[in-house]
Amino acid sequence: MLETTIAGSLPKPSWLAASQMLWAPWRLDGEALIEGKRDATLVALKLQEDAGIDIVTDGEQSRQHFVHGFLEGIEGVDFGRRTRIGIRNNRYEAVVPTVTGKLRRSRAAHAWEATIARRHTGHRLKFTLPGPMTIVDTLADAHYGDRALLAMAFAELLNEEARELAAIGVDVIQFDEPAFNVYLDEVAAWGIAALNRAAEGLGEGGSCKTAVHICYGYGIPANIEWKAGLGAEWRQYERIFPALAASRIDQVSLECANSHVPIELLGLLDGKDVLVGAIDVASDAVETPEEVAATIERALRFVPAERLYPCTNCGMAPLDRTLAGRKLAALAAGAALVRGRSG
Repeated sequence: MLETTIAGSLPKPSWLAASQMLWAPWRLDGEALIEGKRDATLVALKLQEDAGIDIVTDGEQSRQHFVHGFLEGIEGVDFGRRTRIGIRNNRYEAVVPTVTGKLRRSRAAHAWEATIARRHTGHRLKFTLPGPMTIVDTLADAHYGDRALLAMAFAELLNEEARELAAIGVDVIQFDEPAFNVYLDEVAAWGIAALNRAAEGLGEGGSCKTAVHICYGYGIPANIEWKAGLGAEWRQYERIFPALAASRIDQVSLECANSHVPIELLGLLDGKDVLVGAIDVASDAVETPEEVAATIERALRFVPAERLYPCTNCGMAPLDRTLAGRKLAALAAGAALVRGRSG
């Protein structure tokens, strides 16, 4: 009960990549980079295990970015043709690759790091993939000309990848969809359909569960500024939770710590496991176990304990490594407090 997990990413060691930034450049290359990614994955697993996290991830140590790491194995995506675009409805800009032809998965994108993680932990293992809508929002399109059509093409490739990860022994496959909190009409129009296609044949009573992570973004200045303008109540989840409750996804991961999300909205996810963000990744303050417990206990008013998983608000890639470790320990300690009070 109240098993802990994380949204996905952890900070990379300074010997592997530049610290405390997204799209951080690698400090190694060739065989040294391959070795460094492997070693960093083992460190990430140990960090989570030592902190008391129950369901661990590879920390996304082998990916420069959670979307582009998957795209590197896709034919039809040209990394040599880069374009500067607005992301998340122009919240910030990024230089991204371009879709120039029909998409095809030329190789497994993440089987290597998933295999390493599976071999080196006895804990249940979660692996994260970008969701179709978020992929579409994080690259340029010079071929399909229709976002829904492009999302469905990516969904088919994601499903191929996810099935292979499940065969490796991954216990939870999570699709990251921060774009769901931005394009609310599109979620209903085609986002859920693409997500369902990506998850097809997984979960649904099988050994590998499926999850979707929907948050208000990493703790970077552009996201912090955006959230400051959302008002006293953040009600984006209210628009999309009913559709998610009717989807084939098993688990929904969301942001609750230090947010203005009305906690009663969790009741709209009846029948789903809920990964409740109880750690604020946009703050350098380390939560106390009591603060974590308070977030969990608020959520328990609307989510049965057997369906609630204490989690982080979002990925921790841009954080200081020591800070991230302390926050993970607080997450585990807070969950333990609530378990103890429940008898």
